[in-house]
Amino acid sequence: MKLQERIELLVELGKHLLSKDEVWEKCKQNAQIQNSWFTKDFIELSVQNIATNFLQKSLLENWTNKLQNENLNPKTIGVVMAGNIPLVGLHDFLSVFISGNKIKIKASTKDELLIKHITNWIQTKHPEANELIQYFEILKNCDAFIATGSNNSSRYFEYYFGKYPNIIRKNKTSVAILEGNEQAQDLENLADDVHLYFGLGCRNVTKIYVPENYDFIPLLAAFNKYKYFSEHHKFKNNYDYNLALHILNNKFYMSNGTILLVENESNFSAVSQLHYEYYSDKEAVIKKLNSSEDLQCIVAKKHLPFGKAQCPSLTDYADGVNTLDFLENL
Repeated sequence: MKLQERIELLVELGKHLLSKDEVWEKCKQNAQIQNSWFTKDFIELSVQNIATNFLQKSLLENWTNKLQNENLNPKTIGVVMAGNIPLVGLHDFLSVFISGNKIKIKASTKDELLIKHITNWIQTKHPEANELIQYFEILKNCDAFIATGSNNSSRYFEYYFGKYPNIIRKNKTSVAILEGNEQAQDLENLADDVHLYFGLGCRNVTKIYVPENYDFIPLLAAFNKYKYFSEHHKFKNNYDYNLALHILNNKFYMSNGTILLVENESNFSAVSQLHYEYYSDKEAVIKKLNSSEDLQCIVAKKHLPFGKAQCPSLTDYADGVNTLDFLENL
């Protein structure tokens, strides 16, 4: 397949994902049943973002403008996909596919139905892709590996894949810096950065830095946008559990009944909880964050705008590692 053929195919895929195709609709319903964190709204949001920000002809052409028209020496790339949010592994698939390489996929059990529907659709539309896309429970005989997981699983990835060219991703998260003069719309947008996908993504804000004497009342009011999370049993279980811990430990917290605000130095927070830390020098905070290895995004003025954390583009690479360059330089 020539590069332009692959681009055209992915453009058609984008149209398919936005369609009301009966098989696709059933697949999304089954994905909700398989993983109750994958609600209808969040699956649709992920699909909409992918179709809009990834699978547009001009975007794909700009993304691949340095690639050769045809890969005359395709490599076999093993990809271990995560499953924390719907179709989180699709960008890695697109990178391998668009570069003309072969892919062996180890799909997450939490998110295998959606990605398999997409690859099946591609193989049906272009049978030549049958030789390019395969699924395995154990990845062997690959030229390189891309693996996404936790800090713990990354140690196993390093052990098994370390002698091959690789991209191994660990736990990442995102933070926001507030100045205290944000408008109501800014805080509503920040509510999206914190709550979308129940906060399970590496691009979700799990900690905020606020100036001393910050007024949290408007922020908690903006977070009421996601008050309905209290009706989701898994999220509610997490909230109740963490609330009980704070009460038992006599620890100060703030809440709107759906999310807990807790003062904590860690950038990582539990589901249903948001950490905060006071600062007196914003530039010192930015300097500290820029040297941190566990951050995916910084949401702030003059950084990523409020509300845009979960709207990555094709060039917003996980960990900042350019996947296309990695594949080209194998």
